[in-house]
Amino acid sequence: MMKEIIEQYLEKHGFERFAPRAVLFDMDGVLYNSMPNHAEAWQKSMEFFHIHMTAADAYATEGARGIDTIRMMVKKQQGRDISLEEAQSMYDVKTRYYHSMKTAEIFEGVIPLMQKIKDDGMQICVVTGSGQRPLLNRLLVDFGEFLDENHIVTAYDVVRGKPHPDPYLMGLQKAGDLQPWEGIVIENAPLGVRSADAAGCFTIAVNSGPLPDESLSNEGAQMVFPQMTALCEAWPRLIALTR
Repeated sequence: MMKEIIEQYLEKHGFERFAPRAVLFDMDGVLYNSMPNHAEAWQKSMEFFHIHMTAADAYATEGARGIDTIRMMVKKQQGRDISLEEAQSMYDVKTRYYHSMKTAEIFEGVIPLMQKIKDDGMQICVVTGSGQRPLLNRLLVDFGEFLDENHIVTAYDVVRGKPHPDPYLMGLQKAGDLQPWEGIVIENAPLGVRSADAAGCFTIAVNSGPLPDESLSNEGAQMVFPQMTALCEAWPRLIALTR
């Protein structure tokens, strides 16, 4: 089954081979069980600005740059275009709400998977729509054995965030100017999957949220797993097919 999936990926993108050299992780909902906190923080902070935002809205826009989400919601509900500066000030309120909440835990299976990736001689990158310095610092503390700051792409590294391909193309660049067929992306959100697919990367989704699997596979995920531990278990079989 995995062999056929790889063949379908190659045919879809017109590549002759799939030889991964780097794995690019999304952060929220992939490394950390943080999306419930983010959803609550979005709802509380946007209410302050008279913007109605539901938990479903938070999950549907997950992966996008926060300032882009805010500008979209303001335009949709208030009919006005706001500057990047105003959107940033609103996002700062959301950030304060988020950091007042209990720290999100690392998903089970993440550290063992990163160890397998490292043992396979592959690089690890993180590509996130966040630009919050405390979160980025936590990445380096929690995953410092596998990750350095030069392999992190944030909201401020690109002009166009997810679902555009730019964040993952930047991740490939930071990994050493790799080609799309040399990268594997691990995502959990439809916008993130769309971004990775548009960049041409082999895309794996871990469905850690309330959305149906089809919302991920329909956006271009080659494989969908119910949790990180399942992906970790399947990893050796997948990589063996690329050697």
